[in-house]
Amino acid sequence: MHSLIKNGLVIDTEPEPVVLGHADVRVEDGVITEVGRDLPEARGAEVAQVIDATGRIVLPGFVDTHRHTWQAGIRAAGPDVDFPQYMRRVFDELAPRHRPQDVYAGTLAGALECLDAGITTLLDWSHAQFTPEHTGASVRALRESGIRAVFGYCYGGPPGGLVAETRRVRETLFDTPGLVGMAMAALGPEIAEEKRVLEEWRLAEELGLPVTAHLGGHGRENAVKGLAFLEEHGLLAVPTTFVHALHYTDEEFRRIAAAGGTASVSPVDEMNLGLGYPTTGRARAAGVPTSLSADTVVCAPGDMFSQMRTAHLLERGRPDGAGLGFTTRDALRLATIEGAEVLGLAGVVGSLRPGKQADLVLLRTDTFGMAAAHDPIGAVVLNADTSVVETVMVAGRVVKRGGQLLHHDPAAVRTALAETAAAMAGA
Repeated sequence: MHSLIKNGLVIDTEPEPVVLGHADVRVEDGVITEVGRDLPEARGAEVAQVIDATGRIVLPGFVDTHRHTWQAGIRAAGPDVDFPQYMRRVFDELAPRHRPQDVYAGTLAGALECLDAGITTLLDWSHAQFTPEHTGASVRALRESGIRAVFGYCYGGPPGGLVAETRRVRETLFDTPGLVGMAMAALGPEIAEEKRVLEEWRLAEELGLPVTAHLGGHGRENAVKGLAFLEEHGLLAVPTTFVHALHYTDEEFRRIAAAGGTASVSPVDEMNLGLGYPTTGRARAAGVPTSLSADTVVCAPGDMFSQMRTAHLLERGRPDGAGLGFTTRDALRLATIEGAEVLGLAGVVGSLRPGKQADLVLLRTDTFGMAAAHDPIGAVVLNADTSVVETVMVAGRVVKRGGQLLHHDPAAVRTALAETAAAMAGA
């Protein structure tokens, strides 16, 4: 399907966010082929489906680099807990109650929540993989949702089975290309024993998988020991995303950058859970590509507008005053092209550069909260919310139009999610 998005106020993000003004975006076979003014509706023999974007902001879809998507069925189960309380509530009480159908319901609903909010690419950090059936349910939900995703597989089965089961998942569920790829979601040296850590990183290297791990978020001593372990064993040769990265010095960030590491910041729940003050600006200043993530709706909002606003606020409000140079353009970059870079997808999504996949969002500006904005990028970061997400496109396929998700029965998805929530209520 060829599409032509006409007369939108276009924001691109590569190499830096910029307002291009009123322009058109042409999409052919799922790929952006032209961005410019007054593009003709027909190109050769092909007539495009025209999407009128008058009064709309057109920009790349958002990229969430770390979300435990299966937790949609336990939303707000711990809104005011600290991290130890979160771990007890979720992993001691609620996670073991999740059947494969519950993981499916939560993952599907969580992925649709992302699309509804303009998040077109997702790293699903999935640590509810207790059985092969749980894994199959997770991957099926991601594929059926229509989102572009990286499935972060975290083995949760019996001891000794990590290598064989991860190989099985890679070889049987990801044997052909598609919108859903795979990463190794590693427990890492701050959580797991040495044997498992070595298995995770070495297997990821063997299978050609990037690693995403919660690193640097469990206190200063653990951060130092964990990084030293990875360096000592040469594990950082595997592309690794440091999730939460809260307790590193500037010098340690420079070492991470030199090794090719990246960072995923979850500003809302890092503060809410008492993990630490987000290190967004310090990581970037050291050369670490940095991104934003919702992490979990157990204690944080699931939309990127909230994450951008919080990152912007906390960086500019750093007690030392060093974050005052952080701008709304920086926040938007984290949520788009820099997020794509963190996931290894910068050549695929994250901007409107011709040749990239057409993952696009149209935002309404005809609301009191968005009208008459002098700086469109500032308005996206500081004023927009999920209510203005009108149209969403993934790989050229429209998945939301007129403010309504397509291709799914939202009521049926919510009913299944409610059944999961009810099953968890007794825990």
